[in-house]
Amino acid sequence: MASLKDMRNRIASVKATRKITKAMQMVAAAKLRRAQEAATAARPYAERMARVLANVNASVANRAGASPLLVGTGKDQVHLLVVMTAERGLCGGFNSSIARLARQDAVRLAASGKTVKILAVGRKGYDALRRDWGRNVVDRVDLKSVKQLGFANAQAIAAKVFAMFEAGEFDVCTLYFSEFKSVIAQKPTALQLIPAHLPPQASKEATRSQAVYEYEPSEEEILGPLIARNVTTQIFRGLLENAASEQGARMTAMDNATRNAGDMINKLTIRYNRQRQANITKELIEIISGAEAL
Repeated sequence: MASLKDMRNRIASVKATRKITKAMQMVAAAKLRRAQEAATAARPYAERMARVLANVNASVANRAGASPLLVGTGKDQVHLLVVMTAERGLCGGFNSSIARLARQDAVRLAASGKTVKILAVGRKGYDALRRDWGRNVVDRVDLKSVKQLGFANAQAIAAKVFAMFEAGEFDVCTLYFSEFKSVIAQKPTALQLIPAHLPPQASKEATRSQAVYEYEPSEEEILGPLIARNVTTQIFRGLLENAASEQGARMTAMDNATRNAGDMINKLTIRYNRQRQANITKELIEIISGAEAL
């Protein structure tokens, strides 16, 4: 049985841990509001971009010379998985859920004879995948020094993807991130970037649309930069969704840790008081027994 001094030290240690988790919870709560607003503001732009792309695509459908970013290379052999996670931990199952989804798809693709390549954005995703898929990681993007995410960060990631695509290093590119639903709910999501995967609803709206548009320059000239812009926009949206999901998950995890630390302190305090009372009773019995012996 631990001594009273050991129990006092353990109680003090748990109290110090509770202070840290409480502080981290408050910091995450402060960052969450800004990150949630940024993620929410980016959604309408990304969705509108998909609708515009679907509209232009509907007008140039079945034409020769379509952009490979839209129609693909004609092959489906090499898949690039862009796995975006956080640089830090202590955020519950946020990182592991994204890595699990990417790992499941990688296993499925490898089982069907496809070649899998991984671009890891964030240290935690790389750490989770390198044990089984370390040889498949072709590059890694470090965002540890980035204090506030901007469109330039998405452009840098998109530039790597475009360079690999132009070099013929992959046929299909899929983005993995966590979509922010609420503080307690984040949904791991896989979004195909290349060839561009247009939402079914946006494609139907573009097909049903009765409006006639005239494009200057031509639709083909517009479509190329628009697809590239859409890829960068979707990556930027994924970064913002990840940032909000990370803070929400960390806030929930630190709240649970703070509560658990409080429960542990209560249990340890009860055990300490009981042992202290037992020691006092034992000492009194020894004193009384010694006095009676005299």
